[in-house]
Amino acid sequence: MVKVAGIRFKKAGKIYYFDPGDLDIQKGESVIVETARGIEFGECVTGTKFINDEDIVSPLKSVIRKATEEDETQHKENKIKEQEAFRICIEKIQEHKLVMKLIDVEYTFDNNKVIFYFTADGRVDFRELVKDLATIFRTRIELRQIGVRDESKMVGGLGPCGRPLCCSSFLGDFVPVSIKMAKEQNLSLNPTKISGICGRLMCCLNYEQETYEDIRKRLPRVGSVVDTEDGKGEVVSNSVVKELVKVKIKPKDGEEIIRDYSIEKVTLVSGGYEGIIDEEEIEIEIQDVDVDVKEIKELFKEN
Repeated sequence: MVKVAGIRFKKAGKIYYFDPGDLDIQKGESVIVETARGIEFGECVTGTKFINDEDIVSPLKSVIRKATEEDETQHKENKIKEQEAFRICIEKIQEHKLVMKLIDVEYTFDNNKVIFYFTADGRVDFRELVKDLATIFRTRIELRQIGVRDESKMVGGLGPCGRPLCCSSFLGDFVPVSIKMAKEQNLSLNPTKISGICGRLMCCLNYEQETYEDIRKRLPRVGSVVDTEDGKGEVVSNSVVKELVKVKIKPKDGEEIIRDYSIEKVTLVSGGYEGIIDEEEIEIEIQDVDVDVKEIKELFKEN
């Protein structure tokens, strides 16, 4: 077991583990740590705890000290300098007529490097831009191209649900999301319905996926024959959310009845369960939906 402290450098950013040494660091306290890119200012989000050796990435960097008033002041000054650097970089991008969108600027705590985050459709020759920025700021300059998901995380905004974006408010890491999740949750394959403001599949599709998978394993497929308390019948529809099966039963001496049953109260006689969606089914469904296929395929992209 290794003693660590969980440190975050940005709101909703990834949590990194550091060696607290003899320091008693509490959750919410600001600290100065040593990172691969230099000295950084961060916030403790987990407090000190013990974790297994295999859960850390060696070598484990150290917490140098708890942040002092001077450190807090330096951090605030860096934030002001980042705003000015952002304005200057925008002007230089326009001056060089570069096809790129500046997203954010970040100073390392020790001011040894200024990092400019940007998005672009392809490769950008920014060598002259870097020279200009290095002349102005007289420090190391790094231009880092990011994807549309990272852009949304940095900029923030409101999702289709009306709430702040998950990625910019609490998600430390992006989780894998696939088009199969949308299909298994019976969502329309319409880009405006299942994509976030980043233009990729919404991260929240992953939240209940495990529950959907468990229910679909027990949910009889439409057309299957099941045994109910009222006799055998054919499944005409089902609901994953309500965990109900609508069954059509035709008694030998009576009128046909259609009734809802809990999946716990039906037994499969013939047919099969919903189970996992096949990739081929998704391809066929996309061709039948009245939306742009190219837009749907854009959702598969990772960045």
